[in-house]
Amino acid sequence: MNETDSVPLAEYEFERLFDEKVAFQWMEDNWRQSFVFCAMYAAVIFAVQLYMRERPKLDLRTPLVLWSLSLAVFSIIATLRTGGYMLHVLNSSGFRQSVCDTSFYSAPVSKFWAYLFVLSKLPELGDTVFIVLRKQPLIFLHWYHHITVLIYSWYSYKDRVAGGGWFMTMNYGVHSLMYTYYAARAARLRLPRPVAMVITSTQILQMAMGLVVLGSVHQWMDASECPSNVRNVVWGVVMYLSYLVLFVFFFYKSYVRGGKAEKTVKAE
Repeated sequence: MNETDSVPLAEYEFERLFDEKVAFQWMEDNWRQSFVFCAMYAAVIFAVQLYMRERPKLDLRTPLVLWSLSLAVFSIIATLRTGGYMLHVLNSSGFRQSVCDTSFYSAPVSKFWAYLFVLSKLPELGDTVFIVLRKQPLIFLHWYHHITVLIYSWYSYKDRVAGGGWFMTMNYGVHSLMYTYYAARAARLRLPRPVAMVITSTQILQMAMGLVVLGSVHQWMDASECPSNVRNVVWGVVMYLSYLVLFVFFFYKSYVRGGKAEKTVKAE
């Protein structure tokens, strides 16, 4: 299938001019650098956390508002662009094709946002810098999530595996809500507790849907139109299943057993 030419989305000039072949080649040559970036990330955040142990916390409220707001705007725009593509494929060809489609990586509109998605996992590591400098709790789910998403995203993009359209669009959508929430909290806006609960629930739903997509890819990947490989599916299942368990536990600890609303979604 090649639905990309008929997707009813107007292209912007920067989307049309983006050369996905150069992006594919760069990622094929450099995806292993994700391990280096993650090692540096872990070393820096734990070193800074140790450094800050006997020092007063920094406020950083204005930079945090601007940081979260910029990521929220980026995620919202990306959700609209990739979501438009995915809705078209769903409506015109059904769920199976939306899972197996790999034109997402090279379609006139989505190709730009697919590549930007994998690159965006690097600056998103900056979330943790604000946490350690402001001496907020750094939970395992937070840094584990950042590290594994970066590695798996770069690893999967180089092979243009089936399911990528779902993974990226869902993540963009959840981040639209999450970073908007971050920006509002940093700006001292008082939000009702159910808002945080809804955001954490969407994160849990994302992980459950990720497992559904991976299961579908595994079921259909022997067909020529659903390209993937067992190793990618296995690592994806391990990642999404671990997220699902950790997010469910996080929800229980924060809202069922009792916790502060402002601690919510710091895990994402």
